[in-house]
Amino acid sequence: MIPARFAPIFEEMRPLAERFSAAGHRLFLVGGTVRDLLLAGNNESLISDAMDFDATTTARPDEIKALVADIADAIWTQGERFGTIGLKIGERVYEITTHRAEAYSPDSRKPDVVFADDIEADLSRRDFTINAMALELTSDTPTLVDPFGGAADLLTRQLRTPLSPEESFSDDPLRMLRAARFISQLEVAPDPAITKAVTAMAERLSIVSPERIRIEFDKLMVTPRPSFGLWFLADTLLVDQFLPELLLMRLEQDPIHRHKDVLTHTLAVVENVQKDARDDFDFRITRLAALFHDIGKPRTRGFKEGKGVTFHHHEAVGARMTRERMKAMKYSNDDIAAVSELVAISGRFHTYQMGWTDSAVRRYVRDAGDYLPELNVLTRCDCTTRNEKKARMLARRMDEMEARINELMASEELASLRPELDGQQVMDLLTVPAGPIVGAAMEFLMDIRLEEGLLGEEQIVARLRMWWESNKDNASSLRPTRRINRG
Repeated sequence: MIPARFAPIFEEMRPLAERFSAAGHRLFLVGGTVRDLLLAGNNESLISDAMDFDATTTARPDEIKALVADIADAIWTQGERFGTIGLKIGERVYEITTHRAEAYSPDSRKPDVVFADDIEADLSRRDFTINAMALELTSDTPTLVDPFGGAADLLTRQLRTPLSPEESFSDDPLRMLRAARFISQLEVAPDPAITKAVTAMAERLSIVSPERIRIEFDKLMVTPRPSFGLWFLADTLLVDQFLPELLLMRLEQDPIHRHKDVLTHTLAVVENVQKDARDDFDFRITRLAALFHDIGKPRTRGFKEGKGVTFHHHEAVGARMTRERMKAMKYSNDDIAAVSELVAISGRFHTYQMGWTDSAVRRYVRDAGDYLPELNVLTRCDCTTRNEKKARMLARRMDEMEARINELMASEELASLRPELDGQQVMDLLTVPAGPIVGAAMEFLMDIRLEEGLLGEEQIVARLRMWWESNKDNASSLRPTRRINRG
């Protein structure tokens, strides 16, 4: 029996169902839509206007378009060659697809689409039993079609495939990565046959485009329990196909956090990054930074806690490796810049051992730049020690640092930390052209800003003139030694 709480959904879809039924066709809600409706239980808030509805039908694409033409507010046909017509009615988005019995060639994940008239044939080609359920809307009463036991698997938290895992993953290798996502998203246990098949067939993922792998991987990274799926990827060696650095972490001992390896610590940090209504950080970016933050450690053996030089060394190596890996996975330039920068500064907090002076706070804020909220979250989540005394000490130091930031934010414009004079003022005061001399002067002024705060125009001009008097005889050798502002 279909739960009564679904009644509003069926009422909403009644106009569509009646049209398909009158034309002699069957219409079913299908796949993840049915799964999510069943998972909603008595929580009606999960059945929202924002939920997209996926449906399947015996009607062919041309017939679908004709049946919905006068009631749809918009129709799109990008997926028509695969049997899918998209439409919007009011605030609801639908995708209606002709029943399919797909056939895949061994060297491609794109199916040769064969339309079918049987709902069970369509469901058998789906990825997992929990997504191989349908609710018929054109029967006398809404009827659950569940030929592979998906509802029972939802209750028992099992992940199985409708056909054999080998056949399912051969058809579409991306399903192996999707298994990891559902393991995390729904906290289900993979059937041993799935684990065995993924381990044996991992190399088949190589035929899937990096873009599709990245999209699926991002979905895993924002699930409530990403470590579940990430361990599955590591245990089956599937991760070696697109992120081999993760397995290198497993071989690297982690004496600092007293985990048996760096990977155990890394996945604990990823898991620590959680989102709630108060968070103002970029959740996905922070999760990715947590995953990559120690990627450089296997390449920089012998690191010691508290040694600033070695921290910066493995961070710099990690940032470079992060950029290379994310580029290979076809992440956007903005994503690559954000995550690699967070990796580069992820250990900066630990280089301040003598308390949070004004200078230390300014430098920390300057280093973090636009990523200050993400860096603060990452720093807190990086504490995975089992030593309660040490954990309390690190939390207290982080509290002190954030309190000092707030204090200085109230008295100084830390959010836009800049020298008190700009480049044009420097050129006018020193009567020099744009070039290395101005860069060196701006670096000098920034050091004053960081160490001493705001001095006022008269004093900062006097300090600049004194600096110039001491350096103008060697002006040809003046060069800035580092970036002043991040791009």
